[in-house]
Order: sequence, then C-alpha cells, then structure tokens
Amino acid sequence: MAKTQTVFSKIQPLRERYYKASIGKDALIKLISEAEVAEQVYNSNAIENSTLSLEETEKILLQIDLDRFITEREIFEAKNLARVVSYIDKRAKEQELTLEVILSLHKMLISNIRDDIAGRFRKDDEYVRVASHIAPAPKEITERLEKMLAEYNAASHESIIKRIARLHLSFEYTHPFIDGNGRIGRAINNYLLIREGFVPVNIKFIDRSKYYEAFKEFDERGVTTIMEEIVGKALTNSYHKRLAYLEGKKIITLLEYAKNNKLSHSNLINKATRQTIEAFLEKGIWKIAESDK
Repeated sequence: MAKTQTVFSKIQPLRERYYKASIGKDALIKLISEAEVAEQVYNSNAIENSTLSLEETEKILLQIDLDRFITEREIFEAKNLARVVSYIDKRAKEQELTLEVILSLHKMLISNIRDDIAGRFRKDDEYVRVASHIAPAPKEITERLEKMLAEYNAASHESIIKRIARLHLSFEYTHPFIDGNGRIGRAINNYLLIREGFVPVNIKFIDRSKYYEAFKEFDERGVTTIMEEIVGKALTNSYHKRLAYLEGKKIITLLEYAKNNKLSHSNLINKATRQTIEAFLEKGIWKIAESDK
C-alpha cells in the first residue's frame, strides 16, 4: 500500500505542472494525442492476443501495405479501436459516461467484426468465462454496471487512481459483452480520466502478467491494490511524457542519459519502472527530459 500512496501523492503536483505547461499549447497537446493513438491501439489489442506489432499497427492506421498476411479481423480491430480512442479524446468532456455511451463505444469497436453482437450486452444464455472466472448472468449486467457508475460518481472525494482501478475491475468482472470487454474497459478508463481533467493512460502489453494478476487479486480477495499500482504508474508515465514535451525540454533515451551522467542504465530502468524518476516509455523505449535528475 505504501507504494500506491507514494503514487497518489505524486499525481496532484504533476497535474498542476501540466495545467501550467499546457497554457497556449493546444496544438502540441493535439499532436501528442494523435501520435499516441497507434501505441494505445497496439498495447490494448496485444493484451487481447493480437499478433500485430506496433509498426504493423501504425501501417494499418496509415493505410500502408503490410509485409505479411493479416486477417481482416485484425485490420478491423486496429482501425475500430483507433476510432474509439480518437472519439474519446475529442468527445469525453462533452458527455457523461452512461450505459448508452458504453454501448455506442462497443458498436464502434466491434462493427464489421461481429455485427450480431456489436453495441449490445450479453443476453439470454450468453455466458462467458475468463480463465477460471465465470462472469455474472446476463440478467445481472445492467444493474451491476449502473451500480459501478454510481459508486464511481459517489467516491469523488477519493483518489482518481483508486476510483479508476475499482471501476475497471468491476467492469471486467461483469464482462458485459461477448467480445471486446478488455478494450472497452481500458477505453472507459480514459473516458473518465479525460472527463475529470486528467491525461489518458496507456496500460502496456509488457505489464500484461501483472494486469491479469490484478484481476485474480480482485476475484479472490475483492481488493484493488495491484490495479491501483498499474493505473498510478500509467498515469505518472503519461504526465512525465507530456511534461517533457510541453516544458520544451530536450528528450533523450535513458541509455544516453545514463552515459551522459555516468549512471547505471539498469539502475535507471528500475527507477523508471517504479516511476521514481521522470522517465516515460514511448514506443517501447525509456526516455527522459535531459535536465531532470
């Protein structure tokens, strides 16, 4: 818990710095968001077993031909999720998150993949299992999701990290759709973060095993500690990246930074992973603003 508390205490100062640094820089903020779409799509799809690399995801979104055969499904998964990510970035502030919004995001995500289930919750005898977890019965879905949103809204005095972690775990526990639950769940996290004036997060494929551990912890013990740590680190990472650009610093790789400052690269990577230095992961490479120690 101590680790999570440390992350909680970091968010407000980073958020204040971000607000200050972002004044008059709407065009740069838009560029950062647009450049991040492919990474968001790659990571979220990779967590769900997509075979696409980040480079292939970028090519699909830029409509560049690929060097190997890719199924039509994987192409639509990339393009549709990119639409969802871009839509949320532009529209989240305009509309409260409701079950109708969740359904419309799902329709956007699953259209041309499985139109028979796009934009609707599981019904009748449509049960799903994730590992050893059998999701609640279809008739419970609406009530569970309404409760999830009500609890999220009622806890506005709590840390955003706690609230997002709890909501995400509750959503995935309910597994309201036949397909697309993980991707919609991670998209909803960002919908709410953006609505509340925070920056979006990117839960990375490299954190996949820890991410699944968080679901196991919630399933078995009803606690959210691991997910809080994942969300907290993803949020600080997102702020570190945006601040490096918005504060106009020179951005270098952590390897260069280690050489320039005669420091151990592996030690710096450990610190970056724990987010105890202002490093951030961009396209799989750890980077940092040069002036930071």
